[in-house]
Amino acid sequence: MKLYGIVGAGGHGRETAPLAERWLRGPDGPGGGEVVFVVEDKYFVSSEPLNGRRVLRLSDFLAEPAEQRYFNVAIADSRVRERIADSIAPALALPFSIVADNHVRLDNSTVGEGAIFSSFSQLTSNARVGRFFHANFYSYVAHDCVIGDFVTFGPGAKCNGHVVIEDHAYIGAGAVIRDGTQRPVVIGKGAVVGMGAVVTKSVPAGATVVGNPAKILRR
Repeated sequence: MKLYGIVGAGGHGRETAPLAERWLRGPDGPGGGEVVFVVEDKYFVSSEPLNGRRVLRLSDFLAEPAEQRYFNVAIADSRVRERIADSIAPALALPFSIVADNHVRLDNSTVGEGAIFSSFSQLTSNARVGRFFHANFYSYVAHDCVIGDFVTFGPGAKCNGHVVIEDHAYIGAGAVIRDGTQRPVVIGKGAVVGMGAVVTKSVPAGATVVGNPAKILRR
């Protein structure tokens, strides 16, 4: 049997596991396999089942006999996500993406490995998305956007066309990034766009912006 590990048993992991199971059984899925929760060894507390699914130490998951092992990292902290993703050798487990059955994706967009597209999320045309992207429910990426690696969109985050979002940026719940067709909008590496912010111009790397229009709170 194939084994699908959701690394992270917190809130996002518990929201993601059912989506993975629906994908496995759906018309675009492989048709079989077990979804389990995976916790790093140093944080492992209990092997009691969680929401009806087994909970394994990361070392046990990587050693458990299986036809093939796959993993995703359902942890909001992008630096932790990167560390875990890069620590798992391809010979032991391969990344897989998780896509809700009501996610909408249009044509000519590309997505890197390990993405999570939650319920009611949308990716439109001619966009490029990097590795281990998280799109929470009701968030969207519009046409011609370029999204880096380990980027996180909170629930309802809205990225309109021709926007560049660099690696490890966090776009908070309900935030809106205006279209960059007439004036380029770049969200710098590691920047944080606060909940409900309305971004009308570029955000420097590492800065936090809040408000409408969004202004720098700190760097």
